[in-house]
Amino acid sequence: MMQRSVLVVLFEGVQSLDVTGPVEVFSGAGRASGEPYVIRTASLDGAPVRTSSGLRITPDRALPDAGTPHTLLVPGGDGSRSPDPALIGWLRGHARRAARIVSVCSGALLLAGAGLLDGRRATTHWAVCEQLAEQYPEVTVEPDPIFVRDGAIATSAGVTAGIDLALALVEEDHGREVALAVARDLVVFLRRPGNQAQFSAQLAVQTARREPLRELQQWITEHPEADLSVERLAERARLSPRHFARAFRAETGMTPGRYVERVRLEQARRLLEDSADGVEQVSRACGYGTPEAMRRAFVKALDTAPAEYRRRFRR
Repeated sequence: MMQRSVLVVLFEGVQSLDVTGPVEVFSGAGRASGEPYVIRTASLDGAPVRTSSGLRITPDRALPDAGTPHTLLVPGGDGSRSPDPALIGWLRGHARRAARIVSVCSGALLLAGAGLLDGRRATTHWAVCEQLAEQYPEVTVEPDPIFVRDGAIATSAGVTAGIDLALALVEEDHGREVALAVARDLVVFLRRPGNQAQFSAQLAVQTARREPLRELQQWITEHPEADLSVERLAERARLSPRHFARAFRAETGMTPGRYVERVRLEQARRLLEDSADGVEQVSRACGYGTPEAMRRAFVKALDTAPAEYRRRFRR
């Protein structure tokens, strides 16, 4: 029986869900597969740490005594913003010995601080992406995916995205059926693909300040099947197309066309997950017109076709 070890790094201000989410996945996979992961936690000196929510966690050991794990998991949290230099030093000197290095949320800042992400693609919580890119220009930051794999290093987006990444690693270790069993047990059902967007169209943009544009944003989400060209939207907003396009982008941070793309894609995903409608019906209901147009949109945004997406995520 093969045993894979997982070492979770702890520090003051760690986000508790960044720790417990992946740990529950690995623990469940051990039960489902009959090949348990050896899961250990460690802080720099072995002393208990206080999480960002105030929860107290007592580690199993000190990092210098932790040995070399198969998978090194570095969570995020408030404490990753101003980390202990000794923690960065430990990561710089020891992390590369692990077969896999994984970060959750702002844990990517710790990996980047240790030079582990130099020349690599990475992601993190959407609110930290700009900081990661500015502080570490040698890292190629991808703000949209919920997780990114680049060789032996995997980084994930905010908090619960660590569960998706852990499920992907379990599938790599034990196969799809074990990963699905764990996902169902955690009521996640099926894991999201790494290139799925971190947040919805509504969360991805600012809410417009002016009432006509704010109301129009809501109307778009409720009528994805309508003619949502700039000309028609400008008519509803009672603006010229040129003025409307400029105002919409200035107030929301996104062009009207891009916003419409995201709304339609999100609605199509929901219908594929929750309804029994065929692909052709879904494509019409979401304003794509034809299944081929919807297929192109899915492949571009999610790197998967609608039929495959439904197979993975149908509830």
